Amino acid sequence: MKILYGVQGTGNGHLSRARAMAEAFTDSDLEVDYLFSGRPRERFFDMEPFGNFALRQGLTFVNVDGRVDYLRTVLQNNYLCFVRDVFALDLSSYDLVLTDFEPITAWAGRLRGKTVISMGHQPAFDHAVPVANRDLRTWLVMRLFAPGDVRVGMHWDKFNAPILPPLVDVGPGAVSKLHHKVLVYLPFESQARIHELLRQIPDYDFYVYAPGSAYAQQGNLHLRPTSLEGFRADLHDCAAVVCNAGFELSSECLALGKRLLVKPQGRQMEQASNALALHELGYGAALEELSPARVRNWLDHEKPVPDIRFPDVARAITRWLEDGDFRAQSLASLSDRLWREVRVNTRSVWPRPDPEIHAIQTAGT
Repeated sequence: MKILYGVQGTGNGHLSRARAMAEAFTDSDLEVDYLFSGRPRERFFDMEPFGNFALRQGLTFVNVDGRVDYLRTVLQNNYLCFVRDVFALDLSSYDLVLTDFEPITAWAGRLRGKTVISMGHQPAFDHAVPVANRDLRTWLVMRLFAPGDVRVGMHWDKFNAPILPPLVDVGPGAVSKLHHKVLVYLPFESQARIHELLRQIPDYDFYVYAPGSAYAQQGNLHLRPTSLEGFRADLHDCAAVVCNAGFELSSECLALGKRLLVKPQGRQMEQASNALALHELGYGAALEELSPARVRNWLDHEKPVPDIRFPDVARAITRWLEDGDFRAQSLASLSDRLWREVRVNTRSVWPRPDPEIHAIQTAGT
């Protein structure tokens, strides 16, 4: 079977899942080509697993100071280029289209009558999962941005739905915890503002990753450019992580047993909903706005760290693709089997109500 795999490049979580899938594909009989869109070529990094991949402009979201700017998103995307790329994409040699929130491959496959499998976190919202800040615009985007005939959602709990556990790619290496080392990844926020905030907590060392940053040390700040190897190394030995409420990095933190504080992007229903889910499951804490006092309070007050073991979802999906049975019953069976393999130490969760997340939990209801 020959597959065209489309990957949205706006967020690194989609790329992380794609790397895990690429590794799983190497042990299969599947022939896979890759198409990426959503960011310029120079902003992609560590792309060796994907060989001679294709790149298109695609569609992306504009973020300003940690919030999605819907007006600029509408005005700055090149829709003529998008439509041209959809109609120009040659799918004649492919048996299947697999898309991780990548719109060109999804729409090209739909228009040409190919089976399109939409895989990732967004399809989980087809089901009754925790939702905060209900927003019709965001819901329509999650349903229509990269549509699929078969929608394979992933989340941190089954929520009585045919969704899969997270597809986690943490890489090799021993896991340790340097008590005062904190990894910070808030790429959509004002970096100057984040640096100023963290300088006011001098008794912790913050390893701050951001696109376009340069290696530098400024007091307790260790500035780093985005990179796979360096980021993984710091993720493996930090004690805590402060990040936006994206699905993939949060999943990696849970798998590695890292304390997790998330700050959802503003006007982003998916991230607000992720923060709510983390709270309801007892897996992490959330703040709608960061402040030195609140971050310090979270760092100083130790709480149990989630101890979760997820199965190898990438290889399970690869085998499912090889079988070629994409009926709803087949997906439900795959979901049931994988969740039976998930191991959660219930003593490691912290289910008591967290007042900091109350506004996220009740907003929009």
